[in-house]
Amino acid sequence: MKSLMLSTYDEWGGAAKAAFRLNKGLQAKGIESSLLVQDKMSDAKEVIGTQNSLIKLAYGIRTVLGTIPVRLYPNKPVNNFSPALMPDFVARQVEDIAPDLVHLHWIGASFMRLETVNKIKQPIVWTLHDSWPFTGGCHMPYGCIRYQKTCGFCPVLGSRHEKDLSRSVWQRKIRAWRGLNLTIVTPSRWLADCARSSSLFHDMRTEVIPNGLDLSIFKPTDKRLARDLLALPRNKKFILFGGINSTSDPNKGFQFLLPALRSLSARKRQHDTELVVFGSSAPANAPDFGMKTNYVGRIHGDLNLARLYSAADLFVAPSMQENLPYTIMEAMACGTPCVAFNQGGISDLIDHEITGYMAQPFDYNDLAKGIEWILKKDKTRQEISLRCRRKVEEMFALEKVTARYIELYDTLMQV
Repeated sequence: MKSLMLSTYDEWGGAAKAAFRLNKGLQAKGIESSLLVQDKMSDAKEVIGTQNSLIKLAYGIRTVLGTIPVRLYPNKPVNNFSPALMPDFVARQVEDIAPDLVHLHWIGASFMRLETVNKIKQPIVWTLHDSWPFTGGCHMPYGCIRYQKTCGFCPVLGSRHEKDLSRSVWQRKIRAWRGLNLTIVTPSRWLADCARSSSLFHDMRTEVIPNGLDLSIFKPTDKRLARDLLALPRNKKFILFGGINSTSDPNKGFQFLLPALRSLSARKRQHDTELVVFGSSAPANAPDFGMKTNYVGRIHGDLNLARLYSAADLFVAPSMQENLPYTIMEAMACGTPCVAFNQGGISDLIDHEITGYMAQPFDYNDLAKGIEWILKKDKTRQEISLRCRRKVEEMFALEKVTARYIELYDTLMQV
């Protein structure tokens, strides 16, 4: 069997990591698999894409041009809405590679015009990393459920018109998705329920297969050693927060973390507790959390990231909407309990007051309560850590996830 994965990126973001890691897992199982991307960042031979700076500049220009229709609306949500209008050469590349099966992942940022999907003649598996494939263009609809019928009056765009950009994108998808030999996979049960309730995918086969993780890399490291390697003091408690654009992306919940930690600090005077933020440098006029804050910027390499998780006493993910976030999975694999709002696919990862704490959305006081609950668990934190690791080993080990995908591939190839 020869499979081909399509993803805009091979390293940038959780969806890209999921595609890259699964591709590695398939190859380890003897599957001839490759990953076709628009923006190649790694030097992996199995990733098909260019690292030519001029071509990458052209891709960047295409991406900006593709956002022009979105910029005409009041909210200008260029990072949360993709019309997928720009022409591409993906169908021709797929034809040249001639795989037996095509596996789509995240294909935004003008990588593929949505009509291109209908030009793929092989069986298609599409792993959804957000809601875009079944909405009128938004990646995260938050509380909006217009995708269950027909989009329009789009709150993400700030539109007051029924026949807006979201309605036209939805209509294009109705035509483009018609007749596809398509199987939907979602990493979380929550996203599967959303897809099944949508007008675009309600009659599609939908499976739930989580993202996989290499547990030989993401594993517990002695906390003292991890802190020594990162030049962090041994005698403090560390709250870890981070991810891509962790302080600038509203969805990451920085706006909830700030009052939660201020509330915690005001009540308990956390002189022995510090915050570590990764994925972002210290912003101008950095806010006062009520405790010392260490900004460590972008972490390069999974081994360094695993050490950072191991150095922390807990990881907090106050996001507004997440599918199956790798940050929580990675932290748990390293034995670090997590605090997050009970939304999206979080309940697939965190077992409340067993492997972490799920706060009521979006109550920053309850978020502070969860952080305090873990910080107080000095005597039982080791048991919580063991439960975190055990959960990831049972549910998210890359070899187990890969085996489930191979089983799915086999059923599709037999049809």
